[in-house]
Amino acid sequence: MRDFVYNAHPARVIFGSGTLARLPEEVERLGLSRVLVVATPEQDADARRIKDRIGERAAGIFAGARMHTPTDVTAKAMEVVTAERIDGLVAVGGGSTTGLAKAIALRTDLPQIVAPTTYAGSEMTPILGETENGRKVTKSDPRILPEVVIYDVDLTLTLPVAMSVTSGMNAIAHAVEALYAREANPIVSMMAERAVAAIAAALPIIHDRPDDRDARSEALFGAWLCGVCLGSVGMALHHKICHTLGGTYNLPHAETHTAVLPHALAYNADAAPETMQALRRALSTEDPAGTLFDLSRTLGATMALERLGLLERAVDEVPDLILANPYWNPAALDRYALRRLVANAFSGHRPSAG
Repeated sequence: MRDFVYNAHPARVIFGSGTLARLPEEVERLGLSRVLVVATPEQDADARRIKDRIGERAAGIFAGARMHTPTDVTAKAMEVVTAERIDGLVAVGGGSTTGLAKAIALRTDLPQIVAPTTYAGSEMTPILGETENGRKVTKSDPRILPEVVIYDVDLTLTLPVAMSVTSGMNAIAHAVEALYAREANPIVSMMAERAVAAIAAALPIIHDRPDDRDARSEALFGAWLCGVCLGSVGMALHHKICHTLGGTYNLPHAETHTAVLPHALAYNADAAPETMQALRRALSTEDPAGTLFDLSRTLGATMALERLGLLERAVDEVPDLILANPYWNPAALDRYALRRLVANAFSGHRPSAG
C-alpha cells in the first residue's frame, strides 16, 4: 500500500428516521440560546415550524437563502445575526440553505446544526462556494464545517423525484472526483466506491416508488459518504466546470452537475485507471461514464446544458474561464479537448466509452 495522508473532520452525525425530533436536544447540548433558523424563501413555512419546534431558544428566521450563496444575501443575513445577537445556526433544507449557514459561520464562527432534505452532501464539508460579481469562489476553513448533522430519512420522503435524481447524481460527482483526487487515499476511496454503489442502486427505486424508505435511507447514507469524500480531498475538472457554469451563467446546481459528470469522467478516464476500476465495480459496468449518462437520462434528468439555459457562446467562453484559474486534474487541460467536452454537454451527446 502506498503512503497517504487522511484528514478526518470532526462532526457529530445523527442518522435515522424521525431524528429531527432531537433538534431541540442538540441546540441545548451546544448551549445555544439565540438560534437563527436559515431557509430559502420557498421554505419559509417550514422554517417557522422548525422555530416552533426549537422553542424559546430560537431567536429568529432568515428565509432568504439562494442558490450559489451570493455574498449580498449573506450580508443581509449578517445584519439579522448582529441585530438579534444570534449565537447559533440551524439550517434545514438543501445546498442553498446549508451554504448560507456556512457563509455566516465563516464570518462569525457560530456553531451550526444542519438537517439536509436533499442528497447534496455539502453539510459534511469545510468547503464553501460563494458567488460575487458573476464568479464563484471556493473556500475551505474549519469554521465552515457544521458541528452537528441530523440525517432524518423522513425529511427526504417528499423530495420530488426529479430533484432526488439530480441531487443524487450531484452527490455521486463528489465521490467520483474523490477517487481521482490528488489527495486520494484508500479510506476515502473505499467510502467513495460504497457511496456510488448505494446511490446508483437507490435512485431507480426512488424513481418508481418515491416513498420507499429503504431506498431513501440508502441514498441518504450514500450522500453522507459522498460529502465526507468531498470534504476530505481536493476537487478537479468536474467541479471547476460546474462552479464556472453556476457562478458565471447562473445554471441550476444539481442539474448542472448531473449533465457535466459523464463528460468530465470520460475526459479523465485514461488518466485515472484505478478510478475507472472502482466505478466499474460500483456500477457493474464496463463503461462508467456512459452508464452514468444513461442512468440520469432514463430517470428523467436533463442532459443538455442548452436546455438548462446555457447560451451557445458559452461553449467557447467556458474553456478560457477554466484555464484562467484551473483546478488540479489527473488529465492535462487542453483547450480543444475542453471545448469538445463543453460542446458535448451543451448538446447532450452521450460520452464515448472510457
